[in-house]
Amino acid sequence: MPTPPAPPAPPRPATVGRFPEMGTFWTAANVLSLSRAVLVVPIAKLVYDGGPIGWMFALIGLAIATDWFDGRVARWSGTVSEWGKVLDATADKLAAAAVTVALLVRPPEAGPSLPLWFVALAVSRDVLLAAGGLVQTRRLGRFTSSLWSGKVAVAALAATVVAALLAARPPVLDALVGLTAAAMAVSIVKYGLRFVAIVRHGPAALHADGNTLRPEHRVGGRGGGGG
Repeated sequence: MPTPPAPPAPPRPATVGRFPEMGTFWTAANVLSLSRAVLVVPIAKLVYDGGPIGWMFALIGLAIATDWFDGRVARWSGTVSEWGKVLDATADKLAAAAVTVALLVRPPEAGPSLPLWFVALAVSRDVLLAAGGLVQTRRLGRFTSSLWSGKVAVAALAATVVAALLAARPPVLDALVGLTAAAMAVSIVKYGLRFVAIVRHGPAALHADGNTLRPEHRVGGRGGGGG
């Protein structure tokens, strides 16, 4: 008896192949995100100088407030846009890079510093995520949201920075550096696995929420993807 032909492989989803419509740039929410990017300069200078501590934390608090309000203002005003997602993420990455680099290069009399390998890991992670995000955005035709592993890594980095600014004892700061480095490494792996699955399978790699991977595309699944 002749062997029946193998069923055809399911078609791969078509590549969207373009960036999404970005929407309106000049909105109140986007101005808040831009103001956070501007605040990076005086914050980094104060971190490098080691104070005054009051001004330093006042500006950091203001930057955090803009991060909290920009998305809410966009939703309240009905001006949610792709520009807002890009500006919000870019401002956060600029702030993280500027503060960690300032903590690396500041003079000893200004307070504890962060190790070079740690700052290099933090900055490299953000560069990789930004570059990979552009590729997968073009693949999907839209932006994806942050993963929980990324949010944990950002929270851990913030705790490490605050500990350095408050001149935490070396054992405490070293422990935070190690934990944060581990969290950042896990997030790089998680984002990398999602990136590979999206490049391979496009929108079909993700659940209806448009963010998390389908089981068949996770590690060990039939699709061999991840995230």
